Amino acid sequence: MIVPMRERVVAACDGASKGNPGPAGWAWVVADDAESPARWEAGPLGRATNNVAELTALERLLASTDPGVPLEVRMDSQYAMKAVTTWLPGWKRNGWKTSAGKPVANQELVVRIDELLDGRSVEFRYVPAHQVDGDPLNDFADRAASQAASVQRAAGSEQGSPEPPPSPDTPKQARSGGARSPRRSGGPASGNGSSARTIKAKFPGRCVCGRGYAAGEQIAKNAQGWGHPECRTAEA
Repeated sequence: MIVPMRERVVAACDGASKGNPGPAGWAWVVADDAESPARWEAGPLGRATNNVAELTALERLLASTDPGVPLEVRMDSQYAMKAVTTWLPGWKRNGWKTSAGKPVANQELVVRIDELLDGRSVEFRYVPAHQVDGDPLNDFADRAASQAASVQRAAGSEQGSPEPPPSPDTPKQARSGGARSPRRSGGPASGNGSSARTIKAKFPGRCVCGRGYAAGEQIAKNAQGWGHPECRTAEA
């Protein structure tokens, strides 16, 4: 259902994968005028990666909001945000190939998001995940996506679903305030709820996203080698 016309819509979206890949889910939430959760939707994805879940959440949010109304999207996924704001123009110029000549991962979702962004005003805002005094919309979307991944059932305000509970891995000291303690330390995270070690590169190299890194730059291990910490789960 399309969200009713407003002067500006503030929203958040998030994805979750229990195992990365593993049982996955997506969620989005739209705020009221006081920036409290007003409308939301979440759904299961079966077995999928965290990146697929994050991109799906964004795609569903864009499809569920009025393209004629300016939209602010709050996200804690460095991968999803950079995919559509930084890497996408180059991918399109290269015929949906990375600078290394490899096919863009999750291309179908990225192409769909690109189509939904065409001609509309969308501002992306990165918000750190699981902060004690973090963004309440992002926290809500995170909890809804985590629940959808765990139970593999759709939920949302249109269905009369109750507010999603805290994620099982949420520190108890942060639960009473409805916010989270940091899940991601040392900068951008892997996106699967765990931190990962970063080191200084001894030699220049190229990340899986297609961009290079210099000797001395902080890098992290990913499925295909070493690269930028924010790309450690990216399959770009």
